[in-house]
Amino acid sequence: MIAFFCVLNISAQQRYDWLKINRFRVAHLSDSLKENSGLEFINGRLFTLNDSGNPSDLFEIDEVSGKLKKVFPTNIKNIDWEALAADSANLYIADFGNNEGTRKDLAIYKVPVTDSLALNSVQKISFFYPEQQDFFPKPLNNNFDAEAIIFLNGKLHIFTKEWQSKATTHYIINPEITENQPAQKIKSFNTGFTVSDAAYFAGRLYLVGYTKKTEVFLSIFSETEQGIFFNKNPKTFYLGSALKIGQIEGLAVNEKGIYLAGEELIFSIFKAKPYLYFISHEKIK
Repeated sequence: MIAFFCVLNISAQQRYDWLKINRFRVAHLSDSLKENSGLEFINGRLFTLNDSGNPSDLFEIDEVSGKLKKVFPTNIKNIDWEALAADSANLYIADFGNNEGTRKDLAIYKVPVTDSLALNSVQKISFFYPEQQDFFPKPLNNNFDAEAIIFLNGKLHIFTKEWQSKATTHYIINPEITENQPAQKIKSFNTGFTVSDAAYFAGRLYLVGYTKKTEVFLSIFSETEQGIFFNKNPKTFYLGSALKIGQIEGLAVNEKGIYLAGEELIFSIFKAKPYLYFISHEKIK
């Protein structure tokens, strides 16, 4: 009850709209996706993956039923996979999870996709944040973690998960460069929550994430000029508590609407299963 009133107060002060997503639940995801992180469409097919500590597999799931359609073992090292992006021919696996802020081996893997995965043609894209000078361990207390990426205008766009500032910073990576490259900083925005995934569709950037109080939010930004999103305030929705809807770490958008995936969350007496949600565009106008 105390947590409920805290959420109500914060939402009222910051003028969040309420969009409780329990009613938009599509399915309970497979037990093999208890730690899913990332969600992405490529040529009408929906893919996800699991984060660190899990096999290096990609999973194709049915967007309507949530059922697992196919598993693709990759043999790509999974240090801390956190997100997926896609262009018309490739999936990009983002191995840039950095909870402690110590990593110097951040990477994105470009995987060609036809009916299957062309694993013999995988390219590794290495990068670093020029602004990061301190690599001393700061578990869940640094600004150089990331779980969100999109592909747009021939570039990869990263949105950081900033535990200290509760903000996100937009960086750009060139996927054609395979040498270790500096990420180009564009602009930061004070989201008020840690960003756990991103999606882009029809001139809008979608960011989802949560707070330490388990509040889950979705912010929708308009693209004010090509590849620029943070010049105007977004429209933000409170989706519910992670204790009930799961820790939302997957987000994908297509012409039908918004797809969200939550990993299993067990805390004290609470247990949220890994669920897939779908919200039509009409519900957020």
